[in-house]
Amino acid sequence: MRNAFSEALYESATANPDIYVIVADISPAGSMMKFQEEYPERFINVGVAEQVMTGMAAGLALKGKQPFTYTIATFTLYRPFEMVRDDLCYQNMPVTIVGMGAGVVYSGLGGTHQTLEDVAVASAVPNMRVIAPCDPEELRDAVAYCATQRDGPVYLRIGKAGEPVFSDNAEEPWEFGKLRYLKRGEDVCVLTYGPITKRAFELAERLETEHGQSVSVVSAHTIKPLDDTGVREALHRHKQVVVLEEHVPHGGLSSRVKEIAWDSKALCGLHSFTLGDRFRHFYGTYDELLDENGLSVERMFAIMSAELA
Repeated sequence: MRNAFSEALYESATANPDIYVIVADISPAGSMMKFQEEYPERFINVGVAEQVMTGMAAGLALKGKQPFTYTIATFTLYRPFEMVRDDLCYQNMPVTIVGMGAGVVYSGLGGTHQTLEDVAVASAVPNMRVIAPCDPEELRDAVAYCATQRDGPVYLRIGKAGEPVFSDNAEEPWEFGKLRYLKRGEDVCVLTYGPITKRAFELAERLETEHGQSVSVVSAHTIKPLDDTGVREALHRHKQVVVLEEHVPHGGLSSRVKEIAWDSKALCGLHSFTLGDRFRHFYGTYDELLDENGLSVERMFAIMSAELA
């Protein structure tokens, strides 16, 4: 996703001279380096000064520009949070805050580099919208949207590297604020977003091959504003609904889906698989940390198998 973001941003910036990129101590590579070389006046590296990065973006937006702030997710959202809230959201500035390596992608660097609760934090602030693409292709669509929208701030939550493409056979095109069926079934629906979509497909495959279930996999790429109507339809169309997210249990997609299920009196089985509500002092690979949080496909499959028995 990181490379796809750089490529998509370069393409948008070439077409739109109002796009500025402000980074905080990130060394540009690939298309980002190309952007810096070709448009040096629109590429600003403030160093380890995320508050300055955010304030500068607000100032540029006030002058009619279309800024993107970009660094590791914990530092692009948490460290300058007061400026995000007051400079961007309070004034409703069209700035895209790009959180790279969100979730637990930076597994070996510990809790300081892991964004376990970023969706909840960003979603809580008025005027902020939250987009979390499932793969590089959805990311390209999201960048194209962010590069032209003037409605206010966006938190764009992206992976780091190596994410496969899942949306090439999607049922419908990417659209801001709408659920997207990557695969359509009748019995079970898996609602998810971000890089963990890979495990959603793995779980779906096992449910189909070992239990004969027909499984939908849905990208909830726009978490705020969430497609309430689409979620309601999924809850009422499927016998079982699973929410899978790389986020703490509170304030994310699973919390919102449960609210909608209650309000709409949904009768389906509803299961949520999330990160645990604690920092884990475990250092290993990304996949190992997901497993440590209870998000192994084997565990999720075992729980669903008991439900389906």
